[in-house]
Amino acid sequence: MTRTKSLMVFILTWLVLGAAAILLASHAPTFVKDAVPDFIKNAYYVATNRFAGKLGSESDWKLLEQSRWIADGSDQAPRVVYVFTDLNCPYCEQFWVDARPWVNAGKVQLRHVVVGILSPSSPGKAAALLVAPDPSAALADFESHTETAASQALPTGRSSSRGSSGVLTPLQVIPPEIQSQLDSNRTLMKTDGLSGTPAVVWRNKREEVRMRAGAPNAALAEILGPL
Repeated sequence: MTRTKSLMVFILTWLVLGAAAILLASHAPTFVKDAVPDFIKNAYYVATNRFAGKLGSESDWKLLEQSRWIADGSDQAPRVVYVFTDLNCPYCEQFWVDARPWVNAGKVQLRHVVVGILSPSSPGKAAALLVAPDPSAALADFESHTETAASQALPTGRSSSRGSSGVLTPLQVIPPEIQSQLDSNRTLMKTDGLSGTPAVVWRNKREEVRMRAGAPNAALAEILGPL
């Protein structure tokens, strides 16, 4: 009897999952799809799109809105993407370059949540950026001076060429309020379960909050939307 019940539960579970997958793939109204539990939606969208990222929440998004971020792109851009950025990260550099077509076209505003986690100079560089008179301009200047080099694919293990030109000198003494902001950004990154930079958080075409560590070129259409 127990074995029969287990088999029935197994079959019922797969029937429910199958029905949910068909529903999510269909043109059913949004309110109907919203009735599908988040863990099923998350599994379905990740299974059908390896760049979909994990499911976040509205509270995750709200915390990012309230964090200390640096704008990169127009305030009128229809799409916002949050990026946890370390200024010593060559892949953050690559993502900055890859995103230029979307940012320059006014379609996306990147909001860089700077962290200092990769090397001893990372906190000082992040602090120097945050105390700059115009952090957005300072970030653009810092990133753009290696745009040509960064437009080439980065081999595994390559270290960033940034910082060697002295464009952004790390602060030797970080003001307490700036250190507090960096600590909060790092805590937020951990809370979101993200490791490694760049880590991105965005809204997909269903307006769901999604997040993932890493932003390879093939994932740009998912993260940044149509160009």
